Amino acid sequence: MSGPHTWVGASVPRREDPRLLTGRGRFVDDLERVGALSAAFVRSPVAAADINSVDLSEVTSAAGVRAAFSAAELGLAGLTALLEREEFVPTTMPILATGRVRYAGEPVAIVLADDPYAAEDGTELANVDYAPRRVVTSIDDALAGNAPDVHDELDANTFLAVTPFDDDVDDVFSTAECVVRTAMSSGRQNALPLEPRGCLAEWVDRDDQLVVHISSQVPHQVRTALARCLGLRERQVRVIVPDVGGGFGLKCVVGREEIAVAAAALRLRRPVKWIEDRREGLFASFLGREQRYRVRAAFDGEGRILALDADVHCDVGAYSVFPFTSGVEPLMAATELPGVYQVPRYRARARAVATNKAPTAPYRGVSRPQIVLVMERLMERAARELGIDAVAIRRRNLIDTFPYVGVNGITYDPGSYRESLDRCERRLRAEGWFELRDTAADRLIGIGFACFNERTGYGTEAFAQRKMSVVPGYDISEARMDPSGAVTVLTGTSAHGQGHETTLAQIAADQLGVHPDAVRIRQGDTDLVSYGWGTFASRSAAIGGGAVRLAAGKLAGRIRAIAAHLLETDETNIELADGWCRRRDDPDSAVPIAEVAEIAYLRAHRLPKDLEPGLSERATFDVLTSGTFSNATHGVVAELDPRTGQTRLLRYLVVEDCGVVINPKIVDGQVRGGVAQGIAGALYEQIDYDADGQPSAGSLIDYLVPTAAEIPEIDIEHLETPCAFTETGAKGMGEGGTIGAPAAVLGAVNDALRDTGVELDAVPITPEQVLRALERSR
Repeated sequence: MSGPHTWVGASVPRREDPRLLTGRGRFVDDLERVGALSAAFVRSPVAAADINSVDLSEVTSAAGVRAAFSAAELGLAGLTALLEREEFVPTTMPILATGRVRYAGEPVAIVLADDPYAAEDGTELANVDYAPRRVVTSIDDALAGNAPDVHDELDANTFLAVTPFDDDVDDVFSTAECVVRTAMSSGRQNALPLEPRGCLAEWVDRDDQLVVHISSQVPHQVRTALARCLGLRERQVRVIVPDVGGGFGLKCVVGREEIAVAAAALRLRRPVKWIEDRREGLFASFLGREQRYRVRAAFDGEGRILALDADVHCDVGAYSVFPFTSGVEPLMAATELPGVYQVPRYRARARAVATNKAPTAPYRGVSRPQIVLVMERLMERAARELGIDAVAIRRRNLIDTFPYVGVNGITYDPGSYRESLDRCERRLRAEGWFELRDTAADRLIGIGFACFNERTGYGTEAFAQRKMSVVPGYDISEARMDPSGAVTVLTGTSAHGQGHETTLAQIAADQLGVHPDAVRIRQGDTDLVSYGWGTFASRSAAIGGGAVRLAAGKLAGRIRAIAAHLLETDETNIELADGWCRRRDDPDSAVPIAEVAEIAYLRAHRLPKDLEPGLSERATFDVLTSGTFSNATHGVVAELDPRTGQTRLLRYLVVEDCGVVINPKIVDGQVRGGVAQGIAGALYEQIDYDADGQPSAGSLIDYLVPTAAEIPEIDIEHLETPCAFTETGAKGMGEGGTIGAPAAVLGAVNDALRDTGVELDAVPITPEQVLRALERSR
């Protein structure tokens, strides 16, 4: 193959898969060190209490235990996540609980032993004297006038209360032909990656450096947090991320356990390893999703939306997480609620509410599954009230002129909003699903749609609008070619299953005229790149890929300059393809790229006078706009069993547009995985808490996760609207499947129930919920 952009767009097999599928992957738990100690944590059995004392004397005398530390003994600075907003109240999350616990499972002490079993046994010998406090377990409880304080600093248990859009819309609602309301809620979920959290920390005297191997999405942010908490220079901390078995947002915030492990390794000058077990991961790790919406929308008689008025509450748990803070969910919800629809007037209020539950992290989609649920329910209700087809009312309100500046101040770049809806509806009609729904008198069958966009490529400018004290955005890459012609690309992104080793190699290979197999991607090591923001918010292809393309392009320029000197022509006359540098005007006049590389290092006397030896280039890339928007329509056909309340998905269709598709096979995998997680949130997964703040899910027996048997075949159709703001033309797409699925599934379920008088406005849709609603309707 030859020519530009040969590899971008090709379904190249994932280079990661052979080692991962044959057990040759290298995860944190695969790492071994001579003399390493295992860590386990003493965790609070109660959700709210003062700590009168922590006695670890029996722990340290137990067989195999080498040390144990409480907060007082480690003496660490806590994690304080900041938003530079008057409406935000900062609080500090101590590394180990200090004086008080705020959720069941909060770490109180760390135990170090010869093996994980001895460490776990040691935790049971800790003598902690708790003085229980009143517990806050719901949004309503937290905001009640007599509610106990989760943090003394907070007013009404509120980390953040904002009204970012304050249009006086009451006049619109008083005269509108149609006003519809929805009261939506979503259950608390666990991201549940296949690989739980874990780390291995060791002090390396030779390098005067603490080296921490960790399962994370954000190695540089972990380095920053470790250095601050341990009082080290960032140079003295190296964070290395090996293979990672999923993150989904859970691992894009910094965990207190990893810092405690690093502190113990620093104190003892011995390697220390901690691997979270599944029980810890379920009740003591970062959670997500628990939100409540009270929204009304005004429509004219033709079904066009006139105004939107929203009140959003997010239960963010006991602490504000570093670096994104507790504000990420309410700010996302209030800012991006209008979504793909033309909303001329808008008012929104949002709160981050503290409760005695494990803190939340920005789980895949970050409020967008919920806001899409809200907007799709409003469209469906307005359609019913006005007697308009539910697809037609969506089509009537979709953004159709680009660039479009929304009422939220965001500029939407071109997308295929109407085309994706049209294609999705057309295919389902052609396949006979509408006819089956309308004629199957003895079956409850429904069809649901979700039209949405996914804001991706958040650059520095977009993140700065949130007023975080730590502002992500740009990314850095370095491309190097060695004397044999092999390429190493360094990137600040950090994969946890997305296939970066393949897609980023494709981008670089096109620039350099080599096969992707000649390109090695290095990521997840803070000593390789000066700073990187890791992988979250669907940023890696859009921003990380842009930096890779620029760095590889600059390196290609150096190669052309050398080749032009060797072939006695101008460098604009040099084409790189198939591993060769060729003159465009005389293709037979050529030199292998590998020979150019050899000259650059080993025979530098043959280089042009103005070129230094070696082949290495560095580049940065940032999206200097509101970001870019992928979009999609999901279409779902569902059947409801009125005897059991169970939902079965008969058909799932995705028509998606993420700009230039770098690797269709990998994009399909991302979409299918995202949809599976979205279906899980729509139908199965939820963690409840009792009045004492104890979580319902202690194991996977209690926390219902769908298997391959519950997930239908997911059919995907691609549209491509190239992005003008990214180097590759790609838009992010890693969260889209999760964003659209809950709304599409709920829409299908409500459509199946259309003749029963039942409407559901909460997820997950459990069989019990369906049966109770049907019983009430009777």
